[in-house]
Amino acid sequence: MTFRSRVIGATLGAAAIAVVLACLASFFTTRNSLLHSVDESLTAQAAQSIPSSAAAGSNGDDYRIGAYVVLVLPNAQTVPATSVPIDSTILAVARGNGQRVLRSVNVRGHFYRELIIGLPAGSFVQGSTGTYVTKTTTAEIFIIDITGQVAELRNLVRTLLLVAAAGLLLALTLSFFIARAALHPLEDVTNEIETVAQTNDMGYRLNEGDDDELGRLRRVFNRLLSTVESSQALQRQLVLDASHELRTPLTSLRTNAQVLSRAGQLGPEDLEQLTGDMVTQVDELAALVTDLGELARGERSEGAIESLRLDECVDECVDTAKTYARIRDITIDSEVHQSTVLGRRDRLIRAVSNLLTNAIKFTPQGGHIMVRSSSGMISVGDSGPGISDEDRPHVFDRFWRSPSARALPGSGLGLSIVDQVVSELNGSVVVDRDPLLGGARFTITLPIAVDDATDRAEGQF
Repeated sequence: MTFRSRVIGATLGAAAIAVVLACLASFFTTRNSLLHSVDESLTAQAAQSIPSSAAAGSNGDDYRIGAYVVLVLPNAQTVPATSVPIDSTILAVARGNGQRVLRSVNVRGHFYRELIIGLPAGSFVQGSTGTYVTKTTTAEIFIIDITGQVAELRNLVRTLLLVAAAGLLLALTLSFFIARAALHPLEDVTNEIETVAQTNDMGYRLNEGDDDELGRLRRVFNRLLSTVESSQALQRQLVLDASHELRTPLTSLRTNAQVLSRAGQLGPEDLEQLTGDMVTQVDELAALVTDLGELARGERSEGAIESLRLDECVDECVDTAKTYARIRDITIDSEVHQSTVLGRRDRLIRAVSNLLTNAIKFTPQGGHIMVRSSSGMISVGDSGPGISDEDRPHVFDRFWRSPSARALPGSGLGLSIVDQVVSELNGSVVVDRDPLLGGARFTITLPIAVDDATDRAEGQF
């Protein structure tokens, strides 16, 4: 079912409910008004208790004459004799089992309104020839013919049915126009979106229009287009940067491979140096491909977020980094306190390892690195040259390397991965100068787990 059909159906349904309720209200109001008028006439006649002269007749047709009175004895005898059907309800009142009954009856196609009043023994009853005293309980029936009123009600029902049918037909016609007018702006939005889908033009923007639901839809879609356009631009830039970074080691490998084809003309030392260079270049390519794979995960990686002991992750990374730092006589000290954060263990370890690898790369031989961690915070400071103020805004850009670091191995993606992982965990990473060691200091701040925050708060009391 289309959205247009739903709108038409909803409009028609609302109109149908309104028409039906209006018809029912009109019918019951008219019916109650007619019956109330008849009942008032019966009540007034009962108060006077004067039977009509025609009611005294006994020709069998007096029941159709109009308003008159009949007395019913407990043995079902009537005074005067009448063709009024004496049923169990009337007999029950005549025998003293009821006081007052007001009802409508149908006799041979004619409709009547009856008021049945119970009289105790010894009641005075006025008849056509005088006043009588009842010896037993009796029932006095006041009757009015309402066949005409019932016919009017039936005519009203037919009229209301015609009005309802005409109203529904009109509602159906109007619903088509209403749906067309209401959905026309939505169709325009749909056409514009289809144009974007066909042309793949992410720079296109919808006219936001008024401050209503459609305007909100247009603004949301424009933000979506902006996000997609930015994502495509980042992807294109990543591909361009990656191709540029891959070109250098691949060109060097090609050159060395050409030289290696003349291996018979090279001495043992040249051959050893050539193969060593090729191995180094292959390692750089492998590291670059690994880093590109990390960046390809996007801002949200796969895997469930779990509660992690940050101190254990940092200790693991420090133990691994000490193995590489020992080669260059670099000392790594750590001051780690227990804390718990929410994250993915492999991604968190990769971010901390990248900071330690970066510190080892820029720390001179015999230098010092200090690692601190507590309450969801990790800082890695070194005794290297540090990062200048003009370079700090660019350190987390992809493939960016400072002029002093371009001669060093690396892809320029390590710190970008750190920034991506920290953003994924709703944390922050900043860089400044270490006040004690004098080099660069990277500080990661992550939200601590709720349980860990509760434990620390309870420890303050």
